[in-house]
Amino acid sequence: DFSCALFGDDGGLVANAPHIPVHLGAMQETVQYQMQELGENLNDGDVILSNHPQAGGSHLPDLTVITPVFYPGEPRPVFYVASRGHHADIGGITPGSMPPHSTSIQQEGAVFKTFKLVDKGVFKEKEVIAAFNEPGKYPGSSPSRNLSDNLSDLRAQIAANQKGIQLVSELINEYSLKVVKAYMLYIQSNAEIAVKDMLKDIAKETKERTGQTRLYAEDFMDNGSKIGLDVQINETNGTAVFDFSKTGYEVHGNSNAPRAVALSGLIYCLRCMVGHNVPLNQGCLKPVNVITPKGCLLNPSDNAAVVGGNVTTSQRIVDVILKAFNVCAASQGCMNNITFGDKDVGYYETVAGGAGAGPTWDGRGGIHSHMTNTRITDAEIIEKRYPVILKCFYLNPGTGGEGQYRGGEGVVRELLFRRPLTLSVLSERRVYQPYGINGGLPGKKGVNLMFYKDGRIVNVGGKNSVDVQAGDIFHLETPGGGGYGEPKDSNEPQHKKRRVTSEQKQVERGSLYSYKLKQESA
Repeated sequence: DFSCALFGDDGGLVANAPHIPVHLGAMQETVQYQMQELGENLNDGDVILSNHPQAGGSHLPDLTVITPVFYPGEPRPVFYVASRGHHADIGGITPGSMPPHSTSIQQEGAVFKTFKLVDKGVFKEKEVIAAFNEPGKYPGSSPSRNLSDNLSDLRAQIAANQKGIQLVSELINEYSLKVVKAYMLYIQSNAEIAVKDMLKDIAKETKERTGQTRLYAEDFMDNGSKIGLDVQINETNGTAVFDFSKTGYEVHGNSNAPRAVALSGLIYCLRCMVGHNVPLNQGCLKPVNVITPKGCLLNPSDNAAVVGGNVTTSQRIVDVILKAFNVCAASQGCMNNITFGDKDVGYYETVAGGAGAGPTWDGRGGIHSHMTNTRITDAEIIEKRYPVILKCFYLNPGTGGEGQYRGGEGVVRELLFRRPLTLSVLSERRVYQPYGINGGLPGKKGVNLMFYKDGRIVNVGGKNSVDVQAGDIFHLETPGGGGYGEPKDSNEPQHKKRRVTSEQKQVERGSLYSYKLKQESA
């Protein structure tokens, strides 16, 4: 859960590694916020740390490390590099810093708005430790439970930035600063033109079909909050207004999503819809104006809880945008966030589900989609390091929506606990199903169950924290993806039907399998 990116001297995104989409669109906001805040106080050798949602952050566990890069003879930074990584624990009211029931940002862990992690080459270890301990001052909250990991991860992020600086500096030394900066602008301009051409084509097709260039879609979070999107496209110049004014109010919970998260969802969708290979950068957003009214779910107040907005609401934003453009069916619509731990240990994972089907493809099963693409911890690692046993983990047949093209299957995952812990679940699509499109049927909802050792089976809901004992089992079923198009007749030739999960070949993988291959090849 880590992303790296390069930014121009204006803080605009130039290039990024293909890591976590929800990070990449938001990081530009973070860099530009620090430029405005620090101004002349940025010096060679400085490194800035930030995670606040009002400073371009996504949610607090995602810590962004920004390094400005100076060049001889230039008074201001000539470019910036940044890395954003999810820290497994930064304090707060639950282990793993992903509380399902937080109502204010102070309950979600350590907060860094504008923090000099390195000041003129000096790592501020004492100050950063104090900041990670700050959450312990709030009632019911704890300081970071993995302080040594936090410090190590921050040093790793600084080192990653230095590697990026080294590589870009080599380009500058070979081709000159003027040439490199020019090509940064060319890359952004290329993406801008591609998005404008795409919007013109969509406006033309929409006008021929409906007589107007307006698109609209809405969907609902499991708590009933609406995300409504009006899109008005200018068919002449290829610009568009994305208006989220019909979205519901900020909630007394943590499904609020900072504006930066909405921009991440939009830049991702625009890049996906372009249809040919252009880099994801600031140019993708240049032709659009995004309206997120202050106080709505997608632009909450300063102290609003947001930990769930980054991992649940972000996915619903993407679903709504793709629905407005009639691109594909809804995917599982969340990241199925699972954390467990106690005062000494904290673990966090996200669990895959089904992807939505499209006009020429079946949805993939057991995969992360849209705003994240993280992998899950190997069974051998989680069982060795944490007091749990992975009882099962498999594709769940029949959970993808039927259609001309079928949605992908969700998964089933069970964790057996070996000692008392606190389990937290933060998930969506437990009430509203992932929609099908153009006649396709919806995917199956997810469900979170506790199998207690005394025989009780309890639905813990989409967002909850529960204390578990040795012998208790957490049973997770993630949502499937929606189907695309009317389901075909049952007499369809067998060779054209997608194989059901039980017939699909299971491919061996994982650390034990890799070790087995090494042994056999020795």
